[in-house]
Amino acid sequence: MWRNTRSGWGIVSIILHWLSAIAIVGLFILGWWMTELDYYDPWYNQAPWIHRSVGVLLLLLTVLRLVWRFIQPTPHDEGGRLEALAAHAGHIALYVLLLTVMVSGYLISTAKGSGIDVFGWFEVPALLHGLPNQASIAGSVHWYSALALVVLAAGHALAAFKHHFIDHHNTLVRMLTPRYSRQVDDTSH
Repeated sequence: MWRNTRSGWGIVSIILHWLSAIAIVGLFILGWWMTELDYYDPWYNQAPWIHRSVGVLLLLLTVLRLVWRFIQPTPHDEGGRLEALAAHAGHIALYVLLLTVMVSGYLISTAKGSGIDVFGWFEVPALLHGLPNQASIAGSVHWYSALALVVLAAGHALAAFKHHFIDHHNTLVRMLTPRYSRQVDDTSH
């Protein structure tokens, strides 16, 4: 139930997936909202601090998720070969964009040499700072890669709904409940 099988995702993968999805959507909404704040807004300093803190935690979660993905089996795709190839390419693109968003966010935050305080729990040091136009260039990369990530994630969600409602595959159900995956495994032997 905790681990993946060839027919379904385990609870660890499911939790990591949904925590990532919630964090990505929340960070995007918060980031967009932050761009409208002016200096006198009470959230002017607080919102970016929350955004950076959650971003660092998402980076740690993503590293954990990637390690878990490499040491666990991946469930079989229920679609055809072309759909499986598209799904694989889409997952790689999601991870690349996610890492691009987080690294560029780090470069924005550390451009002046200050580390990132993560909810007062620990600080991530500024390992790379002071590059010419670092904050500006990283800011553009951060914004456009975040937009691309959200568009691709929306396509990912739409594909899951298509598989569920049109193709009548169990793709969506497998990402919602590990019990379903286990039941399929138990009945297939």
